[in-house]
Amino acid sequence: MTLPPDYAERVYAGALGKMIGVYLGRPIEGWSYEMIMKRFGEINYYVHEALDQPLIVTDDDLSGTFTFVRALPDYGNSPNLTPAQIGQTWLNYIIEGKTILWWGGIGDVTEHTAYLRLKDGIQPPRSGSIELNGPVMAQQIGSQIFIDSWGMIAPGDPELAADLARRAASVSHDGEAIYGAQVVAALVAQAFVEADTNKLIDDAAALIPADSIIYRMIEQVRAWHARQPDWHQTLRQIDREYNRERYPGNCHIVPNHARIILALLYGDDDFQKSMMVVNTSGFDTDCNSGNVGCIMGIMKGLAGLDAGPDWRGPMADRLYLPTADGGSAISDALGESTKLVNIARGMRGLAPHKPKDGARYHFSLPGSVQGFEPETAPECKNTATIENVPAPGKSGDRSLAIRFHRLAAGRIARVATLTFIPSKEIADYFDERGYRLLASPTLYPGQVVRARLAADAANADAVTLRLYARHYNEDDALEIIGSEPVELAPDAEAKLSWLVPQTGNQPIACIGIEIAGEHGASGSVYLDRLAWDGAPNISLNRPTISQAGQEKRKRPVFWKKAWIYALDSSERFDSWDYWTNAYRLIQNQGRGLLMQGTRDWIDYQFAATAMPRVCEAGGIAVRVQGLQRYYALLLDQDRTRIVRVLDGETILAQNDSGWSVEQSYALKLIVAGNRLSAFVNGEQTLQAIDPENALTGGGIALIAQTGFIFFDDVSVRPL
Repeated sequence: MTLPPDYAERVYAGALGKMIGVYLGRPIEGWSYEMIMKRFGEINYYVHEALDQPLIVTDDDLSGTFTFVRALPDYGNSPNLTPAQIGQTWLNYIIEGKTILWWGGIGDVTEHTAYLRLKDGIQPPRSGSIELNGPVMAQQIGSQIFIDSWGMIAPGDPELAADLARRAASVSHDGEAIYGAQVVAALVAQAFVEADTNKLIDDAAALIPADSIIYRMIEQVRAWHARQPDWHQTLRQIDREYNRERYPGNCHIVPNHARIILALLYGDDDFQKSMMVVNTSGFDTDCNSGNVGCIMGIMKGLAGLDAGPDWRGPMADRLYLPTADGGSAISDALGESTKLVNIARGMRGLAPHKPKDGARYHFSLPGSVQGFEPETAPECKNTATIENVPAPGKSGDRSLAIRFHRLAAGRIARVATLTFIPSKEIADYFDERGYRLLASPTLYPGQVVRARLAADAANADAVTLRLYARHYNEDDALEIIGSEPVELAPDAEAKLSWLVPQTGNQPIACIGIEIAGEHGASGSVYLDRLAWDGAPNISLNRPTISQAGQEKRKRPVFWKKAWIYALDSSERFDSWDYWTNAYRLIQNQGRGLLMQGTRDWIDYQFAATAMPRVCEAGGIAVRVQGLQRYYALLLDQDRTRIVRVLDGETILAQNDSGWSVEQSYALKLIVAGNRLSAFVNGEQTLQAIDPENALTGGGIALIAQTGFIFFDDVSVRPL
């Protein structure tokens, strides 16, 4: 089936609807209908502030939705993708105990149990089967909370969506949970082409067995709706017939799926009312609300999202997706939508969709701001607002309008978007609530940032522009750096280019545009696109402690938070008081990785000094795309190898020269195209070619395999 002409915009609306639903429902997740009505009445807008919670959260509903579908591009966008390959995708992106899933324990939490089955070599669908895990645990809600993306890549093809949903859900679920996932995915897919809610439900329900509980429940809720105009009364009927006593477990799919159908039927084709019904109904509100939000976002489009209150403004497209691919954690709705569009195009043999030559920030769809917000520093207070607008005469159809107000000496307008964790308070909050914000920066020293801007013809005066960034310093405070300023006259264009300087081994937190003017200047500048490229030029060693830090015995932490920990020593990889080494990796069993970087890193050289203490093997890796996808230089006491880890391990080159414990070894691995060159103590010891050129980009990792290894002198350099 061909893709609809408005496909990209509708996917974006679906992603926004999913995010709005999750952000709206997350603060009241697990609350009963009675609790919600007593505290808030009907839920008509975000309630996070009333409960002293942030709006933008890490959450399994979002991380799973936008991560598990990566199985398709990771396996060539093949329509023959298997459940086993989706299971392998779980093992690649999930860090045990830390990312994506709720880690409640085997036999208690369905997804955690399925993950442990996968880890033990049990392949899907057996990993999620009733036979292995029992009828209660295998039929909980998790199958449908991750499933929207599989429908979004099958627009107008509910059969394909249901088939993909079956494969994806079978990794962790079985029985009624499979049917619920298939219905949700089919609703999402058919919402691209069907505006009649009853017909939409007809089409989706027809794809599951008529004797299933999910099918019968859908028909019963529809019958109640036909007789009863008050959704509150129908909810009471649902809770009498499909209650938690009859459908036990932490969060069974049947009572929650009933709430999705309830909201679609009683929502009157209105996004806000549908959100109100599904959230006020209680139980697993973020999951149910996320599914309904995605369906309604696609069906009603961006206009439907914008018809009620301002859902989009407070969230500004922002999205956190912590996985083992840390460079993808700081994301946004438009960026993830573009990835889904390209998965669908790849499945159909079409060229990728690359707005504005593939720029990271392109603002190409109405309302998109991609995380950009005005700064609130004292010198920037009330100096800027932003708006996505048409931009006639500029490349692309839309731009980000930066409206600056009353600029003068001491008053500067700045707008920026995140490239890393925004503050220690945010990091600590997510650590405490269970879904951790593990992230690598998206921007590094040595990369070149480029932006294209234009000034409004109505501006009265010229202004000066510069690119700027904020990075953490040795006291974990944010410092500003920036490019040389460029003057921009009214109705003129500017192309800015900036080689990002060194930051003292500290991560960059945001990137943005700074506007300065005189005499109360006001007007508009249009940001058409912003992107960066090139390999980083960085040292990743332990930064120095400032004098103030030494006096307070305060150690900087953000240089450590830039690493993704998938090893037993976790955040204890450095120990200031007892060791001089920057990195102290301990992996009690198997292979552990300490990772950093992004998939934008293509050709580069990675170096580190390693000293094994007690270990089976260790080394360094490049083009890391998770726990199961990378190239590595590995040493043990008997040999040195270059390996490709991708659905198992392939030796690309090796020799019989090993290492000795308590000795230091300078390691370097160069990757250029499909060629890898390994150096030990300054001498080239191995060369390899990957004939499949399977991994074309990715970050770096330090590796410890069943042992204890020190690392120092860690650096990434361009070729």
